[in-house]
Order: sequence, then structure tokens, then C-alpha cells
Amino acid sequence: TGPMSSECLGNLLRITLSAEYFEDKYLSLFVVDQSGTAWELDEAMAAQCGYTVTYTPWRSIQLRASALSCHSHLEKDMFTVTIQIKAFQTPDMSNATTHLKSASCPYGPWSPREIICENNYMEVSVRREVPQTIKNFLQDEPEDWTLVFPEAKAEEASIWQIVFHQPEEKRALVVSNAWSAGYGLNATGSRALLRVPYTAAQVQLVEDQGITFSVLRSSTFYKYQWVILMVDTAVACPVDGVDYTNKTITWTVPKYIPPLSAGITSFKDVLVEAGVDLHKLSAKEMASRKYVLLNESKAITMKIPIGAEGGYYKTSVSNGQLGVKYAIKLFLEHQWEDNKWGLTKHTIIKEIETPFEQTEVAIINNLNLSARLMNVTVGTFLPDAELVNLTIEGVVVALPEAVQHGYLIHRTSYANGSKAYVIQVPLDAPSVKKEYMREDMRAYTLNVTLTFITYPSSETFVVPVIALSAVKDAVLPSATGFCDGRNLQLIITRGNVDQNWLPFISDWQLTQEAAQKYNYILKDNGTSLTISVPFLSPYVSYEGFHTSAIKASFYLTLKDAITLAQRRDFSVSCIFSPSELIQCLPNGTVIITAIKLAGGEDLDTALLVLRDRQCKPSLVTEKTATFKFNVNTCGTSRKFNSTTMTYENEVLYFRPGNDIPIYQLKFLCLYAVKQTADLQYESKKTPPPSIKPGSGCLTLSLKLFKEKSYSEPYQESEYPVVKYLREALYFEVEMLQPKDARLHLNLDDCWATNSQSQDSLPQWHILIQGCENNQDSYRTVFHKVNYSLRVKFPQHLKRFEVRMLTFVQGTSLLQE
Repeated sequence: TGPMSSECLGNLLRITLSAEYFEDKYLSLFVVDQSGTAWELDEAMAAQCGYTVTYTPWRSIQLRASALSCHSHLEKDMFTVTIQIKAFQTPDMSNATTHLKSASCPYGPWSPREIICENNYMEVSVRREVPQTIKNFLQDEPEDWTLVFPEAKAEEASIWQIVFHQPEEKRALVVSNAWSAGYGLNATGSRALLRVPYTAAQVQLVEDQGITFSVLRSSTFYKYQWVILMVDTAVACPVDGVDYTNKTITWTVPKYIPPLSAGITSFKDVLVEAGVDLHKLSAKEMASRKYVLLNESKAITMKIPIGAEGGYYKTSVSNGQLGVKYAIKLFLEHQWEDNKWGLTKHTIIKEIETPFEQTEVAIINNLNLSARLMNVTVGTFLPDAELVNLTIEGVVVALPEAVQHGYLIHRTSYANGSKAYVIQVPLDAPSVKKEYMREDMRAYTLNVTLTFITYPSSETFVVPVIALSAVKDAVLPSATGFCDGRNLQLIITRGNVDQNWLPFISDWQLTQEAAQKYNYILKDNGTSLTISVPFLSPYVSYEGFHTSAIKASFYLTLKDAITLAQRRDFSVSCIFSPSELIQCLPNGTVIITAIKLAGGEDLDTALLVLRDRQCKPSLVTEKTATFKFNVNTCGTSRKFNSTTMTYENEVLYFRPGNDIPIYQLKFLCLYAVKQTADLQYESKKTPPPSIKPGSGCLTLSLKLFKEKSYSEPYQESEYPVVKYLREALYFEVEMLQPKDARLHLNLDDCWATNSQSQDSLPQWHILIQGCENNQDSYRTVFHKVNYSLRVKFPQHLKRFEVRMLTFVQGTSLLQE
């Protein structure tokens, strides 16, 4: 049928623009008059000139034209309407494609009075009757008319003016002013016509039998020769009267309403017919659709089941929510005879929509595991809804660009015009969230928002699509463990689910900083995680202790980075020799490390002692205590035989007030009594020892500590420090650079002043040539510096204790 088709419907012509041809185009509609001039059809002109533009559920555009519309051509019981369509591909309205359509339809026979209630206007046309006596009068020249009434035209049958009857006044408008006010007027040789937009100023709302009507009371004056004739052009159209109960539409139209029955004393129904989409339905057709048409004494009632044939569902949006409305385009034709007009034909075209009803969108996820594709079907949707874009991870993506994000979108159409959308997304697409569930299962989640637009209302709504697929493809991280020398090694090979899992030891996260703090070695190359842990280090568990072996274990947990949920536990256990705990040095020094076994959490390693309970550990951690002493001290016993000398001691732990130890670690050091060593040497004259002077840069620090343990220095924010006279002050001098084990720090002179200047007077010497000041009543006390985690080079530090002093002159205190 081409891009346009036409249909004759009584005194109306309908032209349909094909959706297939004009879809996605920008259109301008024009009406072409007999001279070929094209008049653009906007809403105001359509209501004034007898045109109505509507849309079908299939998104076609329909134009209805009245037989007496502006620019229609009447000839021999036929009326012809010509329209022009300009179609544009872009909104700037350039490069238009023009289409012309001319269609003709028969009209008549006319009733004396015909009233049409269209969607956008009311129209009344009445027969013009001229008395016979007037016809016998001779017509004067046309210019005589214009001399008497300049507003009146000289044509034989022209409308001169219209008078509106309103409760408060009557208002008269000549034709030109009525046109300017939006009214449509026309006259033929036999009829006078008035067309009124519902929004016209003189339209009133009148209620009759509980139904509201748009009413215009008017009289139209026209001339015939030297005579002015008047016709009643009142018009009334119902604007409501629709009720929705029990899933049924009930449309009630009162009969013989007052504005149309003025001056009438008798009525008689001639015809009551109804139909859908301007097609009349027979009683049989109505019954098959379960329609009910009631013609009662005072009203005509039509009942339509919601969802019945003839109507259609349309997409609706309310407060962002998706829903539907059932719509049906009814019309009613009521003809009656009365003593004033003879026959009146009242045609009412009524588009009815039911209230909004919210709907849910079906989302079906069909996983194609072999192709590793998520196939998500969304819908169905009505023909008037169209998908326009997607929102993927917060980014709005137009449909043509979706494939760049890994999305393939197909539209599935059904026979009834509805449709669904199928979204295909690879499981490995970046926007598909992957999450470990349990055992070998992974959850794949598609989270995308679809945006739709409705036609022709241009409402938008969104459909959030969240589809979950569980797939048995999880590869969990695995681990291997081994020991080398004095270290426990754990190598974790990553799987495909642990990208966001973090290593934890107990309740703290194992980072590079934490690993360095505890002398761990942590390496992560993206595919595996390697942890090397020294045998004697924090968070190593000691689970068994025998004379020949110690079992040490290291435990590590992988946790979810977001929820901190425990995902996977790993451990490595190794057997170490007890000799790792003890060093028997040739000079008689013994270094022994005692360990706290698993299950002995209440044991405080700082309270471990040797047989001589005055011998306490020099280095303490949560699980170890290290003692350093000489074999001739701390209660060490000796045994001799012919070849060896054996030194024996014990690490003990006593509960407060109890002399029976609950922890006892016995250890031995064996030294050979006779041992021969072959040495090679050669005689060489040795020059006298000498020290060569040298120069270099030394970095020193002087710190004041709070206690004799030298564990916590005063911070800068704590100065000035308040001390009482003769209270102990603990100083530490450390050589920070260079870190050379061959260097030893020696202090020569050290003195105190009464001010911050080292050269100020008076001065009191604390050290003189590296020794105590013999003149001091409270001599300086040196403290031994031992190796610890903080002290790598004890020879680089000097510690001494000084009693608090003050400067006096005579009996007066000197102050800075």
C-alpha cells in the first residue's frame, strides 16, 4: 500500500502513515488547498479546521479529516483532501523527502443538524433554509451590502457574525474576529458550520445527570440577498461519564441534553449505533466481544470488558514505575427526531484509557555454559515501548555501542506485536561480577540498567536487570610448604577466585611493611605468593618439643578484602633440631632461646629465669625468651670426664608464690678437654702496632631514656623533662653512621652546663677521658649494651646513668 493509505468513514476521511516507512523520521504535516498552497498543520489549526492526528498501537500515525474541513474540496457529493508529508532524517529538518497524498470520499445525505464530538474539537453543521418569499426578492448589487455592513461579504451565502450566549452576557463576533479567536466557520450553499476547540474561551462546562459536558451556546447569522438569517449553532459534547468497576468500562451518555434541546417539545429515537475505531459493530459482533449497548429512556450506556477485542494495551509510566493502561477508541451515533430540527445526528468519538496498573517485567536467565554466555531475556514489552540505551557500571551506552562492551542485544518479536529483548554477555566480560560461592562454585552477576522510551508520549522508564549464574569453574588457591635451614616456606599458587583475597596472620594483614617488621620475606608475582618465615620469629607456633626434634608451624589465612570473610586456611609445619635454640661459644658464652609451646598461652616469657633466678632473659618476644650468660654464672653446673667438660643449666618458669616450676627446659654445653689443632705459620718481623689517623663523617645521637631498661626514650613533645634532685638520668649515645662493625664508639669528655650553649660557664664534668669524675659525690654509672632487635651493633652505643644536679653559687641557686 505504500507509505500512506486512506479509508472513508462516513463524513470522515482517515489517512494512515505507515510506521514501517516513517519510523525514526522527523515529520511535518501540511494540508494543501485547491490553489496548491500548503498549510502546516499544528494543534491549533487542526482543532480549528477539522483535523485530528492520532497514533495506533502499531506506532502508525493517523490523520482524520472532516468532510467540511478547511481546504477540503466539495464536488458532486464527494469531498477531497490533499495532504503533504515532509520527512527528515535529522532534527535540524534538512534534506526533506516530500510525500503527497490526495484522497476522496462520498458524503451525505446530510441530516438537518449534525454534531460531531472529536478528540480535539466540537463541530455542528445545520441546514440553511431560506423562505420562499425571500427568494422572490431581487438581489441588489454586491457593493450595496458593503455600504451598509462593511463586515459582511457580498457572496450569496456568507456567514456574517456569530453570537455567543453566556449566562452573564451575549457576545458577538464577526467572522474575522471569530477566526482569530480559534473558531472555525464555513458555509456552503446548503449548510452553515461552526467548529469549536475544547479550549475556546466561550466554552462552558455543564453537568447533566451527573455527566459533565463541554457546551457552547451560539447563534450564527448569515445573509441572503438583503435579508439576515439566523440559525441555532449550539453544540455539546460529553467530557466524562466513564466508570471502571469490576474490570469493566462503563460509558454513559445522557440523551436530549438541554443545550441541544432548547425549544423542543417532542423527541423520538431513530437510531443508536456504536463501534470501535469508527467502524460500526452489529449486535452479533458486540455480543461476540461481550460488549453491552443499552438504550434507556434518559441515557445510552455502553459496557466494555477491560481487555476485550477491539481495544489494546499501551505502556504507561507513573512516578518512574512501569505499568499499562487498556485503551479503546469507541464511537457512538445517536439519531433522533424532534419538532424543531426534524432529524439530528449526534456522533461522539471517545478514546478511553483505564487507570494505571503497575506491571512487573519478567527476566529469564538462560546460561549457555558451553559458550560461556549469559543469555538474559527481558520482557515482554508492548509495541509502543522501545529500548534506547543501557547503563553499564554507571556509564550510559547507546545500543549501537553496546557491542564494544561485549553486549549483544537482539529483539524478539511476537505475532501480537509485543516483543522481548535478549542480552548476550560473555561470562568473562569485565562488567560481569565474579564472586566465589563455595567449593568449586563461582557466582557470575550481570547488573545492567535498561532505559526505554514510549511512543508517542516519549515517557521514559528503566528496568534494572540483575541476573545471577552459578558455574562450577572455581579454581581455589593451593599451597605447598617446605623448610630450608632455619626458615619455614609457604608458596601459595593463586586460582581464579582470589583476586581480592588478602593474606592474614591471626587478625592482622600480612603486608610488605609487616613482613619486614618481623623479618619475614614476602614475594608476590601475581600468580603465586611466597612467604619465608624464620624459625625463631613471632607468630610461629611450637607444637612439640623432644630431645631430638622441635615441631614448628606457621598458619596463614586468606580473607575477602571487602567482607573480611575467611576464605582459605594454609599452614606449613617443619621439624627443627633443638640445637637451633642454643649456641655454645668457645669463650664460654652461652646463648639459649626458650620457646613457649602451643597451649601455654598463659605463660609470660618475660618471667622465665635460669637456675639463678637473678638471670633473666636479655631478649623477649611473645613466644620466646633469649638468655646470654657465661658458663661460670647463673647457677650453671659442671661435669668432667676424660674427654669433655659438660655445663648444664635450666630455663624455668614459676607461678607467683610457688617454688615448683611449671616449665623446665634443660640444656647442655659440651667442651672438649683435649683438642689438637694443626696451625701453619711463618716467622715474620711484625712492626709495632700503630693507629693511623683518619677523617670521616660520623652521625651521632644523644637520647634521654625513661628507665634503666632503655626501652622508651623521651619524645621531642615531652621536653622540657622535669626531674628531682639526685633522681637518675639515663643517657644513650649512639653512632648512627657509618654502619661498620669494625668501629667502636668511645666517649672522651662529657659535661653539663647551665644553658643550652656547650661553652657557657659554669660547667660540671660527667666524664673525663672516658672515666667517671672522681670529684662527683654521685659518680656516673656505665651500663652494658647487649645485642637486641633494635641494637645490631652494641659496640656503636654507650649508656650511662647520671644523678640530677643543679648549679649553685654560695647558697644561691643559679638559673638560666
